[in-house]
Amino acid sequence: METDSFDHTVDVLIVGSGGGGLTAALTAEAAGVSALVVEKAAHYGGSTALSGGGIWVPNAPSQKRDGFELDPDEVVEYLRLITEGLVTDARLRAYVDKSPEMMDFLEKRSRWMEFVWKPGYADYYPELRGGSEQGSTINVPPIDLRELGAEEDRLLRPLALAPKGIWLGPKDLRLFYQVRQNWRGKLVLVKLLWRMVRARVFGDRIAAIGQSLVARLRLALAERDIPLWLNSPMTSLITGPDGAVLGAVVEKDGVELRVRATRGVVLASGGFDHDMVWRKEFEPVIDQDWSFGNPESMGDGIRAGEEVGAGTELMEEAWWFPSIQWPDGRLQFMLNERMMPSQFIVNGAGERYINEAAPYMDFGHAMIEGQKSGVTHIPSWLITDKRSFNRYVVAGHLPLPKIPFAPVPTGWSVPKAWLESGVVKTADTWEELAEKIDVPADRLRATAQRFDELARKGHDDDFQRGDSVYDNYYGDPTLPNPNLAPLRKPPYYAFRLIPGDLGTSGGLSADEHARVLRTDGSPITGLYAVGNVSAPVMGRSYAGAGATIGPAMTFGYIAVQHLTGQLPDGATGRAAQAGTAESSSDKPTFDSIGGSQ
Repeated sequence: METDSFDHTVDVLIVGSGGGGLTAALTAEAAGVSALVVEKAAHYGGSTALSGGGIWVPNAPSQKRDGFELDPDEVVEYLRLITEGLVTDARLRAYVDKSPEMMDFLEKRSRWMEFVWKPGYADYYPELRGGSEQGSTINVPPIDLRELGAEEDRLLRPLALAPKGIWLGPKDLRLFYQVRQNWRGKLVLVKLLWRMVRARVFGDRIAAIGQSLVARLRLALAERDIPLWLNSPMTSLITGPDGAVLGAVVEKDGVELRVRATRGVVLASGGFDHDMVWRKEFEPVIDQDWSFGNPESMGDGIRAGEEVGAGTELMEEAWWFPSIQWPDGRLQFMLNERMMPSQFIVNGAGERYINEAAPYMDFGHAMIEGQKSGVTHIPSWLITDKRSFNRYVVAGHLPLPKIPFAPVPTGWSVPKAWLESGVVKTADTWEELAEKIDVPADRLRATAQRFDELARKGHDDDFQRGDSVYDNYYGDPTLPNPNLAPLRKPPYYAFRLIPGDLGTSGGLSADEHARVLRTDGSPITGLYAVGNVSAPVMGRSYAGAGATIGPAMTFGYIAVQHLTGQLPDGATGRAAQAGTAESSSDKPTFDSIGGSQ
């Protein structure tokens, strides 16, 4: 779309208010240029606000403060191995070199930005060269959302909110899953009860994980008076005669405004998580909306990029995550359950087909590829027994005596509503269970017998479950192999699994500077893409927890460095230096500054 007149002018226009967009805005302001963030929804935060809030950054400042450091060349090799040639070395190198710099910049730019590293959550392939058993997942501390003032109500919240006062940090979660195994798990339960009391007595509104990350970024924006327009969708990009992007059309308060971006437009608008026309076109076996992603993610930025000549990559991909879907449509992750000792997962042939504890991307790929083979893998079924159900946290059920008015299911029996839903089946024999989940009875029994044989031996010869320290993370630390134990007596239970996702991961082609590329590989002047609107630097894989948010924030940082001339074409991430504006010495809240504009 060509034009020579504009209603509003800014140096950098950022489309989307997730981690990538908000980081880009802070980077622009630090460089001395004006920034405007536009968000189509009535709430800010995007999929980052709905996430676990982890940020995968090897050699982050918080790691180095603890005396931990990785060889950057080996980390690049790790990414090279897991991406299998799908991502350029230049892009991988830019990520590894610039992500720690991005975190250092944010910590220095705003006292709201605090990052912590708690070692032990391994990378997802720690045995590969460059992988880390200690992990590189960085988190932010919890925050009281009252700090946001009027902006608290504009923060995007998960559909299923936890009861007041209930919040868990990453380490809390692991210990919480061990509530029956050790005293530390029980201590987390006591902490939760105390948090509930505090919330009711003192009015605490504590948020952790993705909610805390976005709240902190939003406070940092307010600290710098960076405007954020809500309810302001970008409807198209504006180009000049040579095809360069000059700005965008933004609908604000029902009025279309042509916004000039003198330095460039950064698309950070997310994927097409809930556009089922596109989802079915690019990956036909995913014929239902099983995404946990931002409800507003409909591919707007990708379409706008395509309209000005951008290429796309990996559009069939998503950040897959095996899940349960309850009859009301609510989705629930299945993470620790797949690492439980006394369980196995079968396809429609009644057979195991993967290490159940594998990284969720790998598990999702196995479900999808298996479905294409002609054998039903969607749904699959997680099989366990009563003893295991009463020993481990399964689908949010706490293995504790029945607690009246508890915010989650408790008691020694599977909730009646679960059985009535059809999502969970129960039976006293393998033959009866096989009939209920529509698999061959002889194969299910043989699978159960083989699994029990391997579990008693202590090694999964078939799929190597438990060999990786990643597998062990949510396993049972009281066992020789934290991921293996035989099933015991009936009743047996089967939980229906589908391939949920955290959002789509394919999108606009982009280079190491986050510039959007045409189908011929040439960059579109003035257009950048970060986060799920762009093709992933992780390829079809997932390096470790936080491997979506880490790249979004890093390439938001890189994009603005490039468009402001701090990162010239051809410069490596190591060679370019970030702005070094001083940190603010105080922490004003929105009540003193003002909220969204």
